[in-house]
Amino acid sequence: MDYFNKNKKVQLNPWQYLVLSFSLLIFAGSLLLMTPVVEHTDGLSYIDALFTSTSAVCVTGLVTLPTSGFNIYGQLAILLLIQLGAIGIMTLTSSFLLALKGSVSLQHRINFSKLQENYELQDANQILKNILKITFTIEAIGMILLTIGFLMEGDNWHEALYQGFFHSISAFCNAGFSTYDSSIIGLNALIKYTISFLIVFGGIGYFVIYEVIEHCKNKRNLSLHSKIALLTSLFLIIVGSIFLYFFRDGHINLTDSFFQSVTARTAGFNSVDLKGLSFPSIFIMLILMFIGASPGSTGGGIKTTTFFIILYSIITILRGKNQVVIFKRTIRTSSILKAFATTIIYLSVISLGVIILFHNHSFKFEEVLFEVVSAIGTVGLSLGITPHLTTMGKVIIILLMFIGRLGPASFAMATIKQEKEVQIKYPEGDLY
Repeated sequence: MDYFNKNKKVQLNPWQYLVLSFSLLIFAGSLLLMTPVVEHTDGLSYIDALFTSTSAVCVTGLVTLPTSGFNIYGQLAILLLIQLGAIGIMTLTSSFLLALKGSVSLQHRINFSKLQENYELQDANQILKNILKITFTIEAIGMILLTIGFLMEGDNWHEALYQGFFHSISAFCNAGFSTYDSSIIGLNALIKYTISFLIVFGGIGYFVIYEVIEHCKNKRNLSLHSKIALLTSLFLIIVGSIFLYFFRDGHINLTDSFFQSVTARTAGFNSVDLKGLSFPSIFIMLILMFIGASPGSTGGGIKTTTFFIILYSIITILRGKNQVVIFKRTIRTSSILKAFATTIIYLSVISLGVIILFHNHSFKFEEVLFEVVSAIGTVGLSLGITPHLTTMGKVIIILLMFIGRLGPASFAMATIKQEKEVQIKYPEGDLY
């Protein structure tokens, strides 16, 4: 019988593979943190180990226990999980397989191309060869600059080198983990600007960086995706900085306004006490966290391209046009529908998360909303309630971080066996 056919293989679509891979990595990470060599000054329960592993793999940065409390083995374990989670299981596996064998299988390339929809199948091998090179090069440059910054803070060479190493990986991966309990509050401008630009490079997307390099080397034209990602990211950074500085209430300077505008979209570091910010500033940061980073990057959120398509579609409708044209390219209706669907799904998950979390805790509404948006946006900023979550609250945030890292669409696609194109077209109808 077919039920007992041992030779029958279970076929996973790319999204099922992605969900399963990240689930296994998170579980393995939680076990790694529970090994005897890993210690924490406050003790470590399994739920806290699972929370920390999820936050690291999903490059979020929310913590129930301070990272400074882990010994060196615990911090290095967290750093390893951050690096693996940021690069992504599919990308990392393909890259190392490529390095070992010089090529990847056709099925692996197809799966990778489906997960990175913006690139043609024949480009997959070359892109995979450059991902690790780009990652480690940028992290190395960031480590050097940060080491200098920490030396300026008075650290010795060994401590400055370690802090530069840790924060460079955490920043480029948009993780937001810091060995300082107060994140980077009070540190010098070199550290803040270096971390800011590492966050930008990590949040812009591996393939945008790849295309920019190709453009500089071979004068290859940037794709529509890269143009929109770069333009939207620049717009959000500038506008976010201006608004945060305008509503600062004397609490934040221009450098910190820029830093918080950058970190709010993806990373989770903070250079000021967030509980001291005004309500308009908190609301601006909520919007930035919701939008997030660009596709194919280490960050979360609905993505910059989704935000751009929605905004430009609304402008197009208000101008009385029926086609969305950007840079002399018509945007497919399916892309517009995906953008709106993604946003509605995110809003629905956020609403559900706020309701459940608010029901089980006595926190203020803005604290709960900020925590939920930060979790699903894989940002890692908090108004201070994370360490006070109940076990149920920790489980909710774990699920939100996991969903936010992979995207709600991944869970929907994981349930679909194959994409089907509808061949029958029905007459159009109008709604008022």
